[in-house]
Amino acid sequence: MNVRRLAAVDMYGTQGTRRRRLIILAEFLVGVVAMVTLGSWLLASSDGLGGRAIGLWFIGAGLNYAPLSGYAIKLMRPGALDAELAGVDVGRELGRYTVLQLWVFVPLSLVVFDLRDALSRRRARTTPR
Repeated sequence: MNVRRLAAVDMYGTQGTRRRRLIILAEFLVGVVAMVTLGSWLLASSDGLGGRAIGLWFIGAGLNYAPLSGYAIKLMRPGALDAELAGVDVGRELGRYTVLQLWVFVPLSLVVFDLRDALSRRRARTTPR
């Protein structure tokens, strides 16, 4: 799972319009703020274990939108999205990532995938050749 590619494919959709890019960016940003806020409120105001568990789920799922938001902001720069998707069969990737984006509902999963990829890239840069 490549979180940056997920953001890029989602932002591009089928036609890559600027309007779609803005809508997806807004979705990612609102996802972080709304879900973490709601989760925090549920966590703080719930007396029962169930309410607190749901609050924690909302926070974890909301935090999945943080790396997506960061990549979406970077991909809004002129030419960045096109460069990210150069040579990619977007139609095929769109079908693949449509299923993979369900990971957003697994708390902190995209955060973990993104950290794993960042560590792999860092190790690759520091490994002597």
